[in-house]
Amino acid sequence: MRVLLKVTFEVEKFNAAVTNGKEDSTLNSILADLKPEATYFVALGGKRTGLFFVNIDEPSQMVALAEPFFIAFNADVEFLPAMTPEDLAKAGPDFERVAKKYA
Repeated sequence: MRVLLKVTFEVEKFNAAVTNGKEDSTLNSILADLKPEATYFVALGGKRTGLFFVNIDEPSQMVALAEPFFIAFNADVEFLPAMTPEDLAKAGPDFERVAKKYA
Protein backbone atom coordinates (compact mmCIF):
# COMPACT_ATOMS: atom_id res chain seq x y z
CA MET A 1 0.00 0.00 0.00
CA ARG A 2 1.22 3.46 -0.84
CA VAL A 3 1.45 5.81 2.12
CA LEU A 4 2.55 9.35 2.69
CA LEU A 5 5.08 9.38 5.50
CA LYS A 6 4.97 12.86 7.01
CA VAL A 7 7.96 13.64 9.22
CA THR A 8 8.06 16.84 11.28
CA PHE A 9 11.55 17.41 12.60
CA GLU A 10 12.13 18.64 16.14
CA VAL A 11 13.76 22.06 15.71
CA GLU A 12 16.52 21.82 18.32
CA LYS A 13 17.57 18.28 17.36
CA PHE A 14 17.71 19.15 13.65
CA ASN A 15 19.56 22.40 14.39
CA ALA A 16 22.14 20.40 16.35
CA ALA A 17 22.57 18.03 13.39
CA VAL A 18 23.05 21.02 11.07
CA THR A 19 25.57 22.59 13.45
CA ASN A 20 27.49 19.31 13.68
CA GLY A 21 27.37 18.82 9.90
CA LYS A 22 25.50 15.50 10.24
CA GLU A 23 22.04 16.31 8.89
CA ASP A 24 22.94 15.58 5.27
CA SER A 25 24.65 12.24 5.87
CA THR A 26 21.97 11.14 8.33
CA LEU A 27 19.11 12.07 5.97
CA ASN A 28 20.86 10.44 3.01
CA SER A 29 21.34 7.23 5.00
CA ILE A 30 17.68 7.17 6.07
CA LEU A 31 16.47 7.88 2.53
CA ALA A 32 18.68 5.11 1.12
CA ASP A 33 16.88 2.65 3.39
CA LEU A 34 13.46 4.26 2.90
CA LYS A 35 13.58 4.16 -0.92
CA PRO A 36 10.70 6.64 -1.36
CA GLU A 37 8.88 7.06 -4.68
CA ALA A 38 8.97 10.81 -4.11
CA THR A 39 10.51 13.09 -1.51
CA TYR A 40 9.65 16.69 -0.67
CA PHE A 41 10.90 19.00 2.05
CA VAL A 42 8.61 21.82 3.13
CA ALA A 43 7.90 24.10 6.08
CA LEU A 44 4.57 23.20 7.72
CA GLY A 45 3.42 25.08 10.77
CA GLY A 46 6.82 26.76 10.91
CA LYS A 47 8.71 23.45 11.20
CA ARG A 48 10.94 21.53 8.83
CA THR A 49 8.89 18.71 7.38
CA GLY A 50 9.68 15.84 5.05
CA LEU A 51 6.99 14.25 2.88
CA PHE A 52 7.92 10.80 1.62
CA PHE A 53 5.75 8.55 -0.54
CA VAL A 54 6.59 4.92 0.21
CA ASN A 55 5.06 1.51 -0.35
CA ILE A 56 4.48 -0.91 2.50
CA ASP A 57 3.23 -4.47 2.36
CA GLU A 58 2.26 -4.81 6.01
CA PRO A 59 1.87 -2.56 9.04
CA SER A 60 4.94 -3.99 10.80
CA GLN A 61 7.10 -2.17 8.24
CA MET A 62 6.11 1.14 9.83
CA VAL A 63 8.65 0.51 12.59
CA ALA A 64 11.60 0.36 10.19
CA LEU A 65 10.37 3.47 8.38
CA ALA A 66 9.63 5.63 11.43
CA GLU A 67 12.30 4.69 13.98
CA PRO A 68 15.26 6.28 12.16
CA PHE A 69 13.45 9.63 12.25
CA PHE A 70 12.48 9.20 15.91
CA ILE A 71 16.00 8.28 16.97
CA ALA A 72 18.05 10.64 14.76
CA PHE A 73 15.83 13.72 14.90
CA ASN A 74 13.24 13.24 17.67
CA ALA A 75 10.70 13.75 14.86
CA ASP A 76 6.93 13.45 14.83
CA VAL A 77 5.88 10.83 12.27
CA GLU A 78 2.51 10.24 10.62
CA PHE A 79 1.40 7.61 8.10
CA LEU A 80 -1.37 8.60 5.70
CA PRO A 81 -2.80 6.18 3.11
CA ALA A 82 -2.43 7.65 -0.37
CA MET A 83 -4.05 6.89 -3.72
CA THR A 84 -3.01 7.48 -7.30
CA PRO A 85 -5.61 8.57 -9.87
CA GLU A 86 -5.79 4.91 -10.94
CA ASP A 87 -6.53 3.82 -7.37
CA LEU A 88 -9.27 6.42 -7.14
CA ALA A 89 -10.78 5.21 -10.42
CA LYS A 90 -10.99 1.67 -9.01
CA ALA A 91 -13.03 3.07 -6.12
CA GLY A 92 -15.78 4.27 -8.48
CA PRO A 93 -18.23 1.45 -7.65
CA ASP A 94 -17.80 2.15 -3.94
CA PHE A 95 -18.62 5.81 -4.49
CA GLU A 96 -21.83 4.82 -6.29
CA ARG A 97 -22.82 2.25 -3.67
CA VAL A 98 -22.24 4.60 -0.75
CA ALA A 99 -23.97 7.49 -2.50
CA LYS A 100 -27.08 5.38 -3.12
CA LYS A 101 -27.15 4.15 0.45
CA TYR A 102 -26.48 7.41 2.30
CA ALA A 103 -27.61 10.24 0.02
